[in-house]
Amino acid sequence: MNFPARIPIPEEVLEIARRLEEAGHSAWCVGGALRDTLLGDPQSDFDLATSATPDQVQGLFPRTIAVGIKYGTVGVLDRRGALHEVTTFRRDVATDGRHAEVAYGVSLDEDLARRDFTINAIAYHPLRSEWRDPFEGAEDLTRRRIRAVGDAASRFREDYLRILRALRFAARFEFAIDPVTWTAACEAVDGLQALSAERVRDEWFKGLRSARSLRRLVSLWQEAGASRVWIPELRPLDSPASAAPDGPAQREPVVLTVLLCTDAVAVLQRLRASNAEVARAEAMISGPAEPDATTEVAVRRWLAAVGPAAADLELLWQLRHGRDCPWAKLAEQVKERGDPLSRGDLAITGLDLIEAGVPPGPALGRVLERLLALVVDDPSLNTRDALLARAKEPV
Repeated sequence: MNFPARIPIPEEVLEIARRLEEAGHSAWCVGGALRDTLLGDPQSDFDLATSATPDQVQGLFPRTIAVGIKYGTVGVLDRRGALHEVTTFRRDVATDGRHAEVAYGVSLDEDLARRDFTINAIAYHPLRSEWRDPFEGAEDLTRRRIRAVGDAASRFREDYLRILRALRFAARFEFAIDPVTWTAACEAVDGLQALSAERVRDEWFKGLRSARSLRRLVSLWQEAGASRVWIPELRPLDSPASAAPDGPAQREPVVLTVLLCTDAVAVLQRLRASNAEVARAEAMISGPAEPDATTEVAVRRWLAAVGPAAADLELLWQLRHGRDCPWAKLAEQVKERGDPLSRGDLAITGLDLIEAGVPPGPALGRVLERLLALVVDDPSLNTRDALLARAKEPV
């Protein structure tokens, strides 16, 4: 790959670089935005690497946030309030496979040498339009290859999350993984046990959102052994239920985890997903997955039964079948009309029923459920008088 003479850099980033350079420091664009721009996917969120220490960066800019000060990263807020990460050139002096202890006072090339893959170890000077590529990352972009910087085994021992990042990048860009890098990743895969569940979850979710081919992502996790360590519930690729569609319109990670795993609830709990995300998975699994028929009554009954899970279940059905849900338009019409689907939609309340003589307690709940079933089948019954009359009817 021949580097372009220059690439468009947002003015806000250029302003930060100018101030750093005017103060006697080096400032280079680095990171994923640079890689993606070279791949024809222009980005605006450019990170900067600098010879300035975090204290010096904070002293130069009036509005900063210590987003990762322990590792040399300061967030600089521009005039619009947008945050730009500025990280001091650094090298690792110690690591436990999860987090690194870093030292400053190193060169740009030394900073690039500590990065994970060659395609992420390219730098661009935004003011001089100068490129720096000491590990031939541009060639790997041309060859569509994921290759570790330097010794692959050492890179993975420094941070085992890099194994999962290699799988994600390979699936996102449809790149091959360099054989030496692949072998080192497979040999180091047990080190994934040392990672926090939160870091693994974030990487799994990023992979699901960004993979050009979900089937490739699943295959890589299984072949590398990462699924054995963290997601043994990942379905075999030959399982009909695991049909991983390529290029779905929506990449919702909780829905995709339900699609791809035999026990998504267990997976999400292990990965320390939020209670809300676990509850969503539970609701999808308990279903029902679809209406009994494509009639308005059947669709209303289904919407009433699944409640807030309807959107997730519709997406899950689409992913499994590769087409739109046959009941989707009816469901949309029901929602647009505001047809009653829950107790809160009823034209009467529990207090109304008590005043009408229904005793509080379980009997009251049963009456409300019976009335809800009536109005779900026939929304025209959802008036106060009609429901009070029905409530007095013997069961």
